[in-house]
Amino acid sequence: MKIRDRIVRFFGHGGGVAFYLVGAMLLVSAASSALFASTAYRKLQRDVARMVYEDNMGLLESVRWSARSLDESIHQAETAAEPPKDRPYLVVSIDDKRLWYKQGGEVLFTTQVATGSGKTLVGEGSTSQWKFDTPRGRLVVQSKEESPDWVPPDWHFVEEASKRHLGLAQVTLGQPLRTSDGSVITVRGDDVVRRGPDGSETVLAAEEGREIVADGKIIVPPVGTNQRRYAGVLGTHRLNLGNGYAIHGTNQPKSIGHAVSHGCVRVLNEDIDKLYQMVPVGTPVYLY
Repeated sequence: MKIRDRIVRFFGHGGGVAFYLVGAMLLVSAASSALFASTAYRKLQRDVARMVYEDNMGLLESVRWSARSLDESIHQAETAAEPPKDRPYLVVSIDDKRLWYKQGGEVLFTTQVATGSGKTLVGEGSTSQWKFDTPRGRLVVQSKEESPDWVPPDWHFVEEASKRHLGLAQVTLGQPLRTSDGSVITVRGDDVVRRGPDGSETVLAAEEGREIVADGKIIVPPVGTNQRRYAGVLGTHRLNLGNGYAIHGTNQPKSIGHAVSHGCVRVLNEDIDKLYQMVPVGTPVYLY
């Protein structure tokens, strides 16, 4: 059966899904915020066109998914406040991996970005899981930082342990971790230290990719210790958007233009330097 006949059959007997696609296209064309709707609409058009021209009904599930995503985008577009006309605002296209700083119809600054990978991390032997998506909708620049340190969340240590085929061990205040060589790993002041059998202490060092390892396990330091604070990972500046999300620089410039982050929007350090100077606290940020 030709793809044309399948499409006819699909729209003739596909019920809700078929009319959902049509309805989604009509809705998005009338959505109040063209800024959000246009990109989503073009993507759905491309998916349907591919299904027709490539004679590939296997793309149907992708089209269904696009329609569901489009419905979500429409809802977000309709519920988000319109961009202000009297002051600048930021726009981030997750699909296009691009950021614009605009006022009205004028683009004040634009650059490429990296966005969330969309991957899901599941903690081995636990029910914990994390989805690394960049959020869509309207956020606000809540604060700004120079030379920000990164405090890695728990998922970072789970991810590192999985990559390196190691276990995990948590160090908590008041509960020293004993190791096979007779030492203990404990917290003294703001540092995680190793105390040897002879009573000597060594302050342990930790940075991204070089976490503390003992007995084949990555040590998870308590939040608030120096070993749970990494310098340089977030580049030179950070614009905080709340709930752990931010627009920030990076120590991985080759990642820009790709879906590789854990949810934040990364830009080159020279770009975040400019944005830090240009963008005031309170600036609306539209992510779509």
